[in-house]
Amino acid sequence: MKAAKIFLDSSVLIAGVISETGAAHVLLQLGETEDITLMISELVFNETTRSIGRKSPENLENVQKEIERSRIVILDDPTGEEIQANLYLMGDPYDVPILLAAIKAKVDYLATHDRKHFLDDPKVAEKAGVKIGTPGEVLAWVRDKLNS
Repeated sequence: MKAAKIFLDSSVLIAGVISETGAAHVLLQLGETEDITLMISELVFNETTRSIGRKSPENLENVQKEIERSRIVILDDPTGEEIQANLYLMGDPYDVPILLAAIKAKVDYLATHDRKHFLDDPKVAEKAGVKIGTPGEVLAWVRDKLNS
């Protein structure tokens, strides 16, 4: 079976690093296996380190440790031209680079806690051609895939 490719936005990476409970942390643990490949973009990495440095500086060194332990692949950010050409994908222009990085990586799922810009607007996933869900939804999908 081919490993499922999961893109994590910063909200999921932060939750997984800071809390040892919850679906986001379980996704990071699954990343240690060959069953899934976790991916983030440079922008997600930068947002995560900036946010954790501000809100929970004692966890800052854990970001790099989790990235290495979970074998997270860090992807290049989309170019400015690519972002401009794809602003139609969603209402929030600041999240377009996240969505576009996931699309370009041909991921199976984008995991996010961002209800306003991703989860509550089903048109975003439809336009992007990418499944988008919470870490819990992604975990349920991975379990189904592993059990089939």
